[in-house]
This record gives sequence, structure tokens and C-alpha cells, in this order.
Amino acid sequence: MVKSMTGYGRGERSFDDGVQVTVELRSVNNRYLDCTVKLPRTYIFAEDALKGRVQKAVGRGKVDMFVTITRSGGEAMAVTVNEELAKGYIEALARLQKLGGGSAKKRWSAAELARFPDVLTVEKRAEDLDEMKARLLEVLELAIGDFNAMRETEGGRLAQDILSRAEAIERLLAEVEERSPQTVNDYRARLEAKMREVLQNTQIDEARLLTEAAIFADKVAVDEETVRLHSHLGQLRELLGTGGAVGRKLDFLIQEFNREANTIGSKCSDMEITRRVVDMKAEIEKIREQVQNLE
Repeated sequence: MVKSMTGYGRGERSFDDGVQVTVELRSVNNRYLDCTVKLPRTYIFAEDALKGRVQKAVGRGKVDMFVTITRSGGEAMAVTVNEELAKGYIEALARLQKLGGGSAKKRWSAAELARFPDVLTVEKRAEDLDEMKARLLEVLELAIGDFNAMRETEGGRLAQDILSRAEAIERLLAEVEERSPQTVNDYRARLEAKMREVLQNTQIDEARLLTEAAIFADKVAVDEETVRLHSHLGQLRELLGTGGAVGRKLDFLIQEFNREANTIGSKCSDMEITRRVVDMKAEIEKIREQVQNLE
């Protein structure tokens, strides 16, 4: 199924240790794939892995990823005991007791020792970086699923609009094909009338009349262009049916649509055909605008 380049997706999960990860994806049209990741600086190590996953899921477009990480119980902290320092305090205090004439065997409680500087140290607990990266990728997968679902829905709407306009082009093309032979007959009738007016009673050279009509018919013949345009319409339907990243191919194909329509318009001086070519080009332009939104 074809996808739109514009979309939004969100993934969210809470883990057992109180960590909550939210990943949001937002994209707009762009000629190539351009992915930017905004996440807390502490987790910048995971940026390349996150970008790599997006590159596998998205063909082109400007994709912005927003990663939010929160902890329900605050930062995970670790308390460490500097045993060597505590022993040093105890020995120093014992010496002071002895110098003061007191007992050097006084026992110090944990609460008393904890008051001394640097005996207890509170630090942020080190995270398992591999585990955190795996969590981010897991939540990103949820966001990508939501993101692609929205892009497919929008892509389906675009495809339906393009196909309806392709049908309109086919109807106009059929009218051009029906009208084209009549332009030669009209030209032959006008040419014969003009020759009769100029020559009056002189007999008209039928061979010359047929030759002039044949030359005109060759000049205004649009069979090749209409056949190619029918072929392009078939390719358009095939690409939309195939799905995937077909935006660039369709963009090129629409240029061919325009080329054939312009050639038909330049060959024909008939007003009826000209009107239909103008309507055809208007539909082609609307298709081109919609194709610009496809991946």
C-alpha cells in the first residue's frame, strides 16, 4: 500500500522499575529522508540506533523523533560506604580519647560515624546502557507501527483521489480520440469550400484535395500520443497497486503525462480538442500535487 510522507505516531511504555519511555514521530514532505532525533543528552549514545531503525521503516520525508524518559520514583540513587575512611576516623578518635585520658575502646554507633564527612556517598546509580537502548528501540517500534498506520490511511486517500483523476483523464482522452478524425473531415470540407470559392466553375482537382487533406491529417495525428498516454495511465495504476515507496517514480511518470498532453495540444487547432487538453492538463497538475505527498 502506498504511504503518505506526512504522518504522526506515538509509542509509550512503562517498565517495572518505574521508567516510562515515550517516543513520538512526526513527518512532512521532503525530497530525501532526513531524520532528526531529540532525546535527553544522557541517552545520546542511542541516537544512531534509533535513526537506523527509522531509515529501515521510512523511504523519504523529513522525520522528527522526540524521546521523553521519566521515572516515577525519581532518579535511581546508590549509597556507598567509604570503609577505609570510617576506619581512619575511628582510629583517629581512639587516639584522641587516649590523649584525653579516656578509654580508647569506645564503640561508635553507625549514626555517629555517618555524621563524619564523606563516610557515606550518595551517587546516581549507573544504568545498563544496552538495556536502555533496547527499551528505546522497543518503544520506537510501537511508534513506527502507529506512524505507518496513519501514513497508510492518508496514502490510501491520496491514491483514491489520483485514480479518480486518472479516470477523468481517460474520459477526456477518449473524447480527443473520437474528435480527432473529425478535424480532418472538417478541414477537408473547409479546404474544398475555399477551393470552390476561388476556382468557381473550374473543376477541382480531387487528387490535390486528397493530398492536402492527407498532409493535414499527418500533421494533426495524435495516435502515438494517445497510445502512450493510455500506457502511462496503466503504469500509474500498476505503481499505485504495487505500493511501497513509489513517489519518485510517479513524479517522473507525471512529467511524461504532461509531455504527451502538451504535444496533443500543440498539434491540434480544433477548439473542442483544445478545451479537453486544457481540462486534461488541469487534472494532471492535480495528480502531480498529490504525488508530491507520497513516499
